[in-house]
Amino acid sequence: MDAQGRGRAENIDPADQWVLNPNTGEYELRLAPSAPQSAVPGPRRAASPRGGAAVRSRTAAPGRTRPSESPGRDVPPARRRRGAPAEPPPGRRGRRPAKKSKTKKVLLWTGGTMALVLIAAAGAGYLYIEHLNGNITSVSDDGASTGGFSKDKAINILLIGTDKRTGKGNDKYGDKGSVGHADTTILLHVSKDRSNATALSIPRDLIVDIPDCPTTQEDGSTKVIPGSTGVRFNTSLGQDGRTPSCTMRTVTELTGVKPDNFMVADFNAVKTLTTAVGGVEVCLAKDIDDPDSKLKLSKGTHTIEGEQALAYVRTRHSVGFGGDLSRIGLQQQFLSALMRKLKSNDTLSSPSKMIKLAEAGTKALTVDSQLDSINKLKDLGLELGKLNTKNLTFTTIPVIDNPAEKVKSTVVLDESKAPQVFKMIQNDVSFTEVKQKQKQKQKKEKAAVAARLKGTKAPASEVRVRILNGGARPGSAQETLAWLQTEEGVEKSENAGNAPAELSKTTLEYAPDQADQARRLADIMGLSASAMKPGESVSNSQGLPTMTLTLGKDFEGAGVPLTTPSKAPEGVQKSTADKVECAK
Repeated sequence: MDAQGRGRAENIDPADQWVLNPNTGEYELRLAPSAPQSAVPGPRRAASPRGGAAVRSRTAAPGRTRPSESPGRDVPPARRRRGAPAEPPPGRRGRRPAKKSKTKKVLLWTGGTMALVLIAAAGAGYLYIEHLNGNITSVSDDGASTGGFSKDKAINILLIGTDKRTGKGNDKYGDKGSVGHADTTILLHVSKDRSNATALSIPRDLIVDIPDCPTTQEDGSTKVIPGSTGVRFNTSLGQDGRTPSCTMRTVTELTGVKPDNFMVADFNAVKTLTTAVGGVEVCLAKDIDDPDSKLKLSKGTHTIEGEQALAYVRTRHSVGFGGDLSRIGLQQQFLSALMRKLKSNDTLSSPSKMIKLAEAGTKALTVDSQLDSINKLKDLGLELGKLNTKNLTFTTIPVIDNPAEKVKSTVVLDESKAPQVFKMIQNDVSFTEVKQKQKQKQKKEKAAVAARLKGTKAPASEVRVRILNGGARPGSAQETLAWLQTEEGVEKSENAGNAPAELSKTTLEYAPDQADQARRLADIMGLSASAMKPGESVSNSQGLPTMTLTLGKDFEGAGVPLTTPSKAPEGVQKSTADKVECAK
């Protein structure tokens, strides 16, 4: 029983007692004083992980003894008794009007039938934090990730929604025994400066090669699950015992982008999260009656949650051309609507909703072992909270119908467009315009870098360079050496072996007095200005000053330009999270 009065505490929802402190941007439990009463166990006062406000609780009345608490005990928040009056008891102080927090907002994301929840629970007490930690399910990434996101780098999170029918009532959707394939997958890329993000949908019926996948077994041993060539992308999870780490490896093989972390959820995620937030508003351009997904909605705007929200993101036969690509568009519109709802003051200023989201989100997710605590999720949430929805772009990997099939049921990469999309993400290029101030800053930075390519170019015969392999396929350094010497006249070049560390991008390091040589080699190699790194010269095997060309993971072969695209190819579907679109 708390300080609200004996016999009344069970009628008060603790979520209604959490108040946003405008000075710290954190939620605090505010309990009004009352007359002396019998003390009962309550949460200990504990500092928040961020050093913010602690949970406030009354001490026992004079002369009373407070029973000791069990360390580590999970204390889920109490709920209002069914039928109990909602008005506050006498003596309770009214809450101050919620003010917009000055701290970075915490976002909640959801991908198709799955969701990424990022929690604003830093001000909660130790016991409640432990309770939320106990909700989280984590599995090993089996070495398939970068080792976790970093605050000073671009972030790549793999969001996976499975078709597993676990959970109450989900077996009615058919395919009861599904092992849980990668039904909906989104690679979320957040720029290094947090000014923009790209959510790249990967069609489940895309034909890909799945690499061998070392997988941790229940007994702690490791089993290598053999890869497959020319199979549907969705079989990268569940099939033959594959785990999310196998999907991670497949995405890396496909896009050239290595995810930092992954998050997985099944059918229950979209139901519980939409209910926790109070429903999501969606728009339909026509009536929908889909007996397969069990969605029946009239044309216009609707607020959906729970079972109806799940039916919405699952429907495909009643939208677009009736296939998976049409459903992807519908899901992206749903995610945009959810983002707008979560960024609204109606959600962010409501302690009740934030606590419900914390509960629902931590129960809905399966994450990798690098994101297995509330503190880690909170840190990620603070990074994502810097984004503006108008700079979050939803797009889909460019594909075409599989030419090998008479009856079209799968798709393959559109080789004329997909590589450019992948390069934009690899090189942290925005798919949308960022706000003017950031744009001007980036423009100045780009101009300074671009200046490296301006000026005189030395003859190819004067270019002296040593070549290192820093992550390209084996033999690339020798291949490039032969091409430069026989095809381009760069005879003062040599193969210097492997670089001391792998690089994601090819670089050319040179001294100031070698700038004219660097410009010539950049022109020959098709290097962008950002690949040119002014520095100090080193000596080659003859002791002569030379430049250093390190071939990174982006190297595709001698003679293949390495310039970075500045915008998406024509015809690539795009939409931003700030715009309301109606499903057709």
